[in-house]
Amino acid sequence: NAAAVVATNVVDRAPTAPPNKMERVYLGLGSNLAEPLQQLRDALVSIERLPGSQLTGVSSFYISDPLGPPDQPRYVNAVAALDTRLTPLELLDALQAIELEQGRVRKDQRWGPRTRDLDILLFGQRRLAEERLTVPHYHMHARAFVLYPLAEIAGELQLPDGRYLRELLADCPFEDLERLPAQQVTP
Repeated sequence: NAAAVVATNVVDRAPTAPPNKMERVYLGLGSNLAEPLQQLRDALVSIERLPGSQLTGVSSFYISDPLGPPDQPRYVNAVAALDTRLTPLELLDALQAIELEQGRVRKDQRWGPRTRDLDILLFGQRRLAEERLTVPHYHMHARAFVLYPLAEIAGELQLPDGRYLRELLADCPFEDLERLPAQQVTP
């Protein structure tokens, strides 16, 4: 029952931030179509322009194998830290608009190729289970292409469930990842 899940998670949420208080959010970025490096650079420029928000850090870019169908190009992935006054759903809407700027079409096929994929990984210490948004991002705990870039910019991070990022890294080997040199990251 979805209503029961949402009701349960309402109790489990961290308190809502007071108005005008910034919350630290971590975003996952990925692309494997139409010049993926440039896609991520352009997405970061758009993220920097979000109202009531400040981009505070960006990991290195990493090349990773696709999770979905094997007949697609490898991905370029990164993680960004953003301080924002936007609500979770306002941020989700803004990120989906940035995805659409480059022509992303949401398809039924999960983990297929895409020009831009922008995900909210963590939103402060909140736990959310909304119809459109789950935070922390599902399966982030098992995805090297999320955890290793996240560790670059938030190595001592404690997740909403009390675990530390370093604990997740210990269970997620650095496999099928290639860290790109810094000069390939900067716009």
